[in-house]
Amino acid sequence: MIQGIVLGTIQGITEWLPVSSEGLIVLAKLRLFGGKNIEDMIHLALFLHLGTFLAALIYFRKEVFTLLKSTFQYTRSSQEQKAMIRFLLVATLISGIVGFILLKTLIHLEDSLAVSGKVITLLIGCLLLITAGFQLAKGKSSWKGPQDTTLTDGIILGIVQGFSVLPGLSRSGLTISALLLRKFDDTHALTLSFLMSLPVVLGVNIVLNVGDLLVNETTLWGSLFAFLFGLATIHLLLSLSKKLNFAYFVLFFGLLMIVSGVW
Repeated sequence: MIQGIVLGTIQGITEWLPVSSEGLIVLAKLRLFGGKNIEDMIHLALFLHLGTFLAALIYFRKEVFTLLKSTFQYTRSSQEQKAMIRFLLVATLISGIVGFILLKTLIHLEDSLAVSGKVITLLIGCLLLITAGFQLAKGKSSWKGPQDTTLTDGIILGIVQGFSVLPGLSRSGLTISALLLRKFDDTHALTLSFLMSLPVVLGVNIVLNVGDLLVNETTLWGSLFAFLFGLATIHLLLSLSKKLNFAYFVLFFGLLMIVSGVW
C-alpha cells in the first residue's frame, strides 16, 4: 500500500512537469522498494500513467469531446479541427512504433548486459541531461496555433514522444520543447502536448500491460493516487510551467543522478 501511494503521488505531481515521471518512478522503485527488473519497473510506470490519463481526460474533456465529434463528422469539420485530427493520428502512430522499438531494445540490452542498479541510475541521469538540453534550446518567438499543425509536425512530434518511453526522458518536456521549436506559442504547445499523451498512454497500456501486469494493491493504490494528485495539481502546475523555466532544475537533478550512479 505504502509503495503504491508513494509511486502514485510521484506520478501525479511530476507528469505535468518537464521532468521524467517514468524515470523518477523507476528510480524510487529501484532505491526505495528494491526493484531489480527494468522491464517490470517500466511496465509499472506505464500503468500508473492511467491515473494521470484519467485526470487529463477530465481536465481537457471539452477539447477531447470536440475532437471525437469532429472525427465522426470529419467532412463537416473545420480546417482547424481536421488539422488537429491528422496531427494527432500521425503523432500517435509514429510514437507507438518508435516507442515499441526502443522499449524492446532496452529490455534486450538489460538481458544481455545484466544492467546493474548503478548503471540504470547513470543512464537516467544522462537522459535527464538531454531533457534539460531540449528545454534550454527551446525557441523564443512563437506564433503558431492548432490550425497550423502539419503532417511534418505530426512526424517530428511522434518521433520525439516515442523516445520518452526511455526512463529519464520527459514526455511533456520533450514534446513541449519540440512544439516551441516548431514555433507554436506556449499555450497551444501545452495543450497539444497533453492531448498527444491521451491516445498514447491508453494504447501503450492496452498493448503492453493487458494480461501481463497483475492488478494488485500497489498498482491499484498507485493509480488512485496518481489520479487524485494529477487532478489536484494539473491546473497549478500547467500555470507554473508557463512562467518558470524548469530546465535548470532538470539539469541539476540529472547531474545528481550521474553522481549517484558513479559514486
